[in-house]
Amino acid sequence: MPVSSKEVHLVKRPVGEPDTGDFALVETTVADPGPGQVLVRNDWMSVDPYMRGRMNDVKSYLPPFGLNEPMQGGAVGTVVASASDDLPVGTTVSHFLGWREYALVDAAAARPVDTSLAPAEAYLGVLGMTGLTAYAGLTDVAHVKEGDVVFVSGAAGAVGSVAGQIARQLGASRVVGSAGGPEKKRRLLEEFGFDAAIDYREGDLEGQLAEAAPDGIDVYFDNVGGDHLRAAIDAMRRNGRIAVCGMISQYNATEPVPGPDNLALTIGKRLTLRGFLVGDHGHLAQEYAERAAGWIAEGRLRYEETVVEGIDNAVGAFLDMMRGANTGKMLVRVTS
Repeated sequence: MPVSSKEVHLVKRPVGEPDTGDFALVETTVADPGPGQVLVRNDWMSVDPYMRGRMNDVKSYLPPFGLNEPMQGGAVGTVVASASDDLPVGTTVSHFLGWREYALVDAAAARPVDTSLAPAEAYLGVLGMTGLTAYAGLTDVAHVKEGDVVFVSGAAGAVGSVAGQIARQLGASRVVGSAGGPEKKRRLLEEFGFDAAIDYREGDLEGQLAEAAPDGIDVYFDNVGGDHLRAAIDAMRRNGRIAVCGMISQYNATEPVPGPDNLALTIGKRLTLRGFLVGDHGHLAQEYAERAAGWIAEGRLRYEETVVEGIDNAVGAFLDMMRGANTGKMLVRVTS
């Protein structure tokens, strides 16, 4: 029988910082699966910074969210009805139809996950797109090597907290992270194993980075852009590499944002600055999953989750994540 389901719609395109009035919680019914489909009860869903870009009606690497339609995003859940031999009822799967309680998913678009290795929700974070993003940026893009000094911005967030730890596993001699507030700074040092931490809210980013990495940095993993990118360029050693993962500092900007005013330094320092999308690095997924599972089992890769309860609070979770309220991965527990 069709099931009743709540889902979140985008009803207005935000100008600047989004607010709750840009979204609506809608109750609908979801049909039984047709051939090759499964009905998934979403247990967990992800909220991520890239979703802010999809709220704008502009051409990008992903199409914009449609107005008055359910939004999309990573989710893991349980198959509760199946018309696919490959995904029987009871299978835990990951897919891309989050922002709703129940999803009708093509079996080809759902991936079974092994909950004996880690809890299901980890496949939205450290063992999912989040972890692979960090790994790809450090290996395929920045080519971290033994002895490198690595700087990570947004280091208490989902990707950043994993990136700093992976850099250490790849042989970095020193890992520096930037985060907002003394508590996040403390956690970078005491829980995530960073050698030095910067509280960007204290100001003087260049000075703090020079103190944290007095001999300069070789790799910058950029989640923030803006003043962090400027400070990193200033601190880069010759032949340094910058992996540009995100620029959350400007996602809510209503006018074009000027670039760093010290880009000329990239010439003399022979720097490489490269943007990347995790979708281009799927060939690393299996390699990363195997290495990450080992690191987690050995206690060398820790992960943190900030959990918000219920689909009714999903928009609030997204808004809080954009304001930096989370440590580690921000997740919504859709059903308990």
